Amino acid sequence: MNQSEQKCVIIIDNALPLGLIANTAAILGTTLGATLPQMVGWDVCDASGNTHRGINTVPTTVLQAGEELLKTLRARLYEPEFADLLAVDFSDIAQRIHIYDDYVKEAEGTPTDAFQYFGLALYGDKKKVNRLTGMLPLLRA
Repeated sequence: MNQSEQKCVIIIDNALPLGLIANTAAILGTTLGATLPQMVGWDVCDASGNTHRGINTVPTTVLQAGEELLKTLRARLYEPEFADLLAVDFSDIAQRIHIYDDYVKEAEGTPTDAFQYFGLALYGDKKKVNRLTGMLPLLRA
């Protein structure tokens, strides 16, 4: 599937304070870049000879949703119809625990329905991503 048939969105809980919104977006973007290195373009040299690192080659839209809608969207991503979409989530557990091994232990002991999602990132077939997120507004601070 070519890139024009792919879509990437980041959905963030609009009730979060601005700093946590920025943190959530940064963490989701970092994980997307590590998981999908093909989304990052090559480095560019400007006319002065200075290098600028490659940036995302797939347009990414940042949308907003409330806590319950994020939880509903995350649950839908476990359905067979959407199983082929790449999903990255950032939750209250991940945000409050600062040692990764402790996060892993806490997450492994927490049922899915107990997670509070601060944000989700989705990547995959444009039609499927639109089916899940087409009704969501852009995130505005």
